[in-house]
Amino acid sequence: MDNISERFSEIVGKDQVKTQELMGKHTTFRVGGPARYYICPGTILEVQQVLKVCRKYDLPFFVVGNGSNLLVSDEGYDGVILQMFRNYNDIIVEGNQIRAQAGALLSKIAGRALEEGLGGFEFAAGIPGTLGGAVTMNAGAYGGEMKQVLKQVTVLDRECEVKTLQEDELHLGYRTSVIKEEDYIVLEAVIQLKEQKREEIRIVMDDLQQRRAQKQPLEYPSAGSTFKRPEGYFAGKLIMDAGLKGYCVGGACVSEKHCGFVINKDHASASEVYQLMQDVRRIVFEKFGVKLEPEVKLLGRF
Repeated sequence: MDNISERFSEIVGKDQVKTQELMGKHTTFRVGGPARYYICPGTILEVQQVLKVCRKYDLPFFVVGNGSNLLVSDEGYDGVILQMFRNYNDIIVEGNQIRAQAGALLSKIAGRALEEGLGGFEFAAGIPGTLGGAVTMNAGAYGGEMKQVLKQVTVLDRECEVKTLQEDELHLGYRTSVIKEEDYIVLEAVIQLKEQKREEIRIVMDDLQQRRAQKQPLEYPSAGSTFKRPEGYFAGKLIMDAGLKGYCVGGACVSEKHCGFVINKDHASASEVYQLMQDVRRIVFEKFGVKLEPEVKLLGRF
């Protein structure tokens, strides 16, 4: 073990530090090469101390949750991955509010809301990500978005100082926020919900789940919606109208079920997924003059 690994192990424990960890094991695309260091902190102090080591040794770092909106290159990432999903995922109910740590799965939060008879979070039940990423990008689905329910968010700023942002300070927009703009790291968030009958909440959740199963390629690894919605258009329809339904590069394909999804159909590599995305963007622009912007975050060299 090198000196940096030893230092990380002193902070979070030896069993929470891995080297050359394949990121394909930790992304919903199921692709991606090794991370130089893969660390699972469990407290704010541990996150702060890990980041101080990164700065001391000039190591780049990247925070991940469930890896649901991420494409890591085949070469991997020559830096530090902070995985917030495993050890930093507490969910606490406080009246009509839910306070959850950044690594809590949206599905788990929605399930807890259902148990407590709190409505308003049903839209997030099927989003395969964690709270930290959802807050950062103002995730949404089926007419709902985080902007509608967020009360406040606690973050680490660039100086590793803890600060709490109220809803009016978050600047939440379509797939963006002040957290994304300022490179803050989400630590926890408070979600404001409303009392509602459990039966009513369950009906909505079941309906949305059924609609997802019918319209989305849940049977294949993917990162969800691959491209942002262009103003005045729908990415999936543009891709379909461009004749790209079922289009493949190696094992990566445009889903025939929903053209807005790029799927790992047959042991795709990250480079194949990336090339497919580039082909789709080029062809859609050539045919319709619309530039598709990736919703998926790229990590590593492509």
